[in-house]
Amino acid sequence: MSDKAYVRTEMLEPRDPPPSSVGPIHWIRENLFATWFDAILTILSAAAIIGLLIEVVPWLLSPTWGGTSLDNCRKILAAANHDGGACWGVISERWLQMLFGFYPAELYWRPIAAFVLLGVALAPVLFSDKVPGKLLYFTAAYPFFFPWLLWGGTIWGPLAAAAGFFIGYGVYVVASRMVGNLTGVIAGILAAIIWWLVLSGYAVDALAGIAPIGIEPVESRKFGGFMLSITIGVVAIGASLPLGIVLALGRQSDLMIVKYLSVWFIEFIRGVPLITLLFVASTLLNIFMPPGTDFDIILRVLIMVTLFASAYMAEVIRGGLAALPKGQYEAADALGLDYWKAQRLVIMPQALKISIPGIVSTFIGVFKDTTLVSIIGLLDPLGLSNAIRADSAWNGIVWELYGFIALIFFVFTFSMSRYSMYLERKLHTGHR
Repeated sequence: MSDKAYVRTEMLEPRDPPPSSVGPIHWIRENLFATWFDAILTILSAAAIIGLLIEVVPWLLSPTWGGTSLDNCRKILAAANHDGGACWGVISERWLQMLFGFYPAELYWRPIAAFVLLGVALAPVLFSDKVPGKLLYFTAAYPFFFPWLLWGGTIWGPLAAAAGFFIGYGVYVVASRMVGNLTGVIAGILAAIIWWLVLSGYAVDALAGIAPIGIEPVESRKFGGFMLSITIGVVAIGASLPLGIVLALGRQSDLMIVKYLSVWFIEFIRGVPLITLLFVASTLLNIFMPPGTDFDIILRVLIMVTLFASAYMAEVIRGGLAALPKGQYEAADALGLDYWKAQRLVIMPQALKISIPGIVSTFIGVFKDTTLVSIIGLLDPLGLSNAIRADSAWNGIVWELYGFIALIFFVFTFSMSRYSMYLERKLHTGHR
């Protein structure tokens, strides 16, 4: 009888997969050379990219960072036998102006501090699971601290603006207990508006006379560059989201007046180009103001851009609400939640999660649309580029300035896009 076994008693050592089925070679075969047509497209695309790089890279690597004018840049290029390079001297000389406009140089620390603290204020909102929750108190205070740092003046102005919210909330609490919730909301809003438009000015003047605490004021006409664009973008983005939520809920409200007012506002704003609203802000709005009223031009632009963004945001959020299954509304009712608790705890978090791509796209569009303020005379980066090119030393410079502006805008918009993808992955609860 044979003693040979027909069943293997020892396992074979695992072997590495062939290089053609894993790693870079596999990826190249699957994505670039899967078929003959893909191979032709890959070769043609590679040839086009290489040809573009051959032309662009030498232009970018121009040794003209020390140039003092366009003619000087040409002399530097001729001395270095470098044909057709960029004149980077304009960026080296004017980059601070591109960032801060005509803001006083000795006060640059104020916008720098404002935007550094903006990151601190956004941290608990953007990365709530990685930073201490107590930072939310600073986040709540930052909207009043931010304009004071940029514009300066007495400290009592932002404190009076913050006091309006406390006054409105106090009136709402008292009135809601006495006459009902809806009446309390209306009374609270009216009390805050009366404080801001009528009473706060007297309070600020009185407190400034008693304790003149403040920093050097800076006029709005000195704002410019990316500081102006970021200021308008941050304010419009930060204010348009809550306004958009309110308008989206108002459009779905059962109260006829609230519903039709919301619909009218959204459709009117979405039917008018932003440039028209900016012209209204810069020229026509003063006609309807009382004589002698000093309505800051940047404040007018901030209001118009915020209203414009909020109308688009309302439609994005309404799409998220419409995409939510009806069972979620029924589940909130089954839990015995009232309307506002249902929206806050069940409905709105899910609707916002669905709407993340649309919300971020609206944010990116608003930030890029801030360049339109150059049409009404504000010196945003594009407006400053025209002013720089008007200088005889840099007359004829185009691509260098526009390339620098495009690069900065790309950094901001790409960062927003990456964050939206991170947020979608973080909040993803379904199965892939």
